[in-house]
Amino acid sequence: MNVHDGVFARLRAPFLLVTGGKGGVGKTTIAVNLALELARAGEKPLLVDLDLGLANVDVLMGLATPRTLEDALAGACDFADCVVAAPRGLYVLPASSGVADLAVLDDERRGRLTAGLAELSERFDCVIGDSAAGIGADVLAFAAQADCVLVVTTPDPAALTDAYGMIKALDELARKRGGDVPTPELLVNLCDGVDQAQFVGRKLRAVCERFLSRSPRLAGWLPRSRAVRESVSTQQPFVLGSRAPLENHCLRALAEHVQRLLPTADARLASLKG
Repeated sequence: MNVHDGVFARLRAPFLLVTGGKGGVGKTTIAVNLALELARAGEKPLLVDLDLGLANVDVLMGLATPRTLEDALAGACDFADCVVAAPRGLYVLPASSGVADLAVLDDERRGRLTAGLAELSERFDCVIGDSAAGIGADVLAFAAQADCVLVVTTPDPAALTDAYGMIKALDELARKRGGDVPTPELLVNLCDGVDQAQFVGRKLRAVCERFLSRSPRLAGWLPRSRAVRESVSTQQPFVLGSRAPLENHCLRALAEHVQRLLPTADARLASLKG
């Protein structure tokens, strides 16, 4: 069993994977604040830290995590025992940091993880996964499971190059599977304004259309922001406060876009039964 077999358990709830080709683009910050905004909007999301070797969702939220995915994968507890409550009715499934053995899962453990997530997902309206950066086997496997993949990038040329590399790797995965992997959506972070975000989105889309025959859409953007930097250092997600009105507006627009993009839980279940 490998990433190309497509035989891992499918999640019962709609699944959005937040990922990025390059580290340091704000991927985890986006995943945390997006999940909190979806919870505020009335959804019941589960935020899963899928950066298994260098997890930090719990750090960004200041959460105590008595058990993590490391314990569940070792058989010391059930996956449900690792879930912790967060603000606004959000629930978080944390992972561990600095555990080299979890940085790359073998097929057996990846299968157990997806089976555990599939069972757990029945309790939630949607699942938001925060993946590791790059195009490793685990990232591609989770992307293949997702209803939607959100690639986070910045205007930095290296970040854009790596975002293209991520989309290219997913396109190659679809070809090897003989099926399809949804074309990722783009989130441009650390922008000077909406004009720059749209320019970056058009530039990356043009390259993807030319070389991959894929047309990734711009799902949203976030400004270069002192308030966001401070929220990371204080472990208080910025959507929980009122000191970042533009940032909150951008996150709310992103959440509304994601709600329209993801299938409903009922539609997801119907597709699995069909």
